[in-house]
Amino acid sequence: MSKTGNEGIEKLEDMIVRAAEATAAHALAAKSAIGTVIFGQERVVEHALVTVLAGGHALLVGVPGLAKTKLVETMGVVLGLDARRIQFTPDLMPSDILGAEVLEEAPGGKRSFRFIPGPIFAQLLMADEINRASPRTQSALLQAMQEQHVTVAGARHDVPKPIQVLATQNPQEQERTYPLPEAQLDRFIIQIDVHYPDRAAERRMLFDTTGAEESRPRTAMTAEDLMTAQRLVRRIPVGESVVEAILQLVRSARPGEEAGALSKLIAWGPGPRASQALMLAVRARALLDGRLAPSIDDVLELAEPVLKHRMALTFAARADGETIEAVIGRLKARIG
Repeated sequence: MSKTGNEGIEKLEDMIVRAAEATAAHALAAKSAIGTVIFGQERVVEHALVTVLAGGHALLVGVPGLAKTKLVETMGVVLGLDARRIQFTPDLMPSDILGAEVLEEAPGGKRSFRFIPGPIFAQLLMADEINRASPRTQSALLQAMQEQHVTVAGARHDVPKPIQVLATQNPQEQERTYPLPEAQLDRFIIQIDVHYPDRAAERRMLFDTTGAEESRPRTAMTAEDLMTAQRLVRRIPVGESVVEAILQLVRSARPGEEAGALSKLIAWGPGPRASQALMLAVRARALLDGRLAPSIDDVLELAEPVLKHRMALTFAARADGETIEAVIGRLKARIG
């Protein structure tokens, strides 16, 4: 290769490095801003930011009162996104999400239909308690989440960019919940389990939320910054060892030869979309950490949140007390 060609490559690499450093600084500022409002949930905040940097959607699972809704509201402010909220209830209809056409009459008597957009036309949509709505209503989100447009009365309507859906879900053991269909679960890049805060975080929360003034989030990024970061995530190089770790992990989570002795425990496993999700997520985590390439540690850290909602155990395995988390733990142990 000529000297001019080498110089061109070096300049391109320098541009990518500078862009990555600037984006990482923005992402860290966003993480810090969220941390001033959401206490004791560092891992949850990190996974939520990984999701939006990867351009995906997240499912937050936990009992009521753990600040899931507040987290999404805070992210809307911090990331500078047009955010909207839908409270899912058993009587919610698909048109309440997508919008509907209404018949209007012009002054001359001519009638025509006009589309009134629903709350899905937002950059950040909070689907609150998504599993309290019927499967028909839940499925209204599928097209927008995957294809970034919706179809109403045969007409296509593009949703804004970036489009991020952060859904909250109550545990299945609670009353009036409907399980999300597998096709919908697969659209969420990560499942984020939200647990109870530790004593110190809950103590801090008590003083902050019951005093005269409550902490307010501040804007740390814009929608343009976020879209730039999402494009950059897809340009981050991934080493061959990381690619092989992703493939080994996802493929061994399916029933068959690659699962080995664990195959008899798995009823069904993740499809290729899980590999894509894990590839994007490890890149986004590396960028959030200020690194220019992901490592196998990123794969191991994100394996459970990426895979657990894409797998199911056999009845016999569940009867023996096996859990998906334990099975994924054994799959991770094979890697390192």
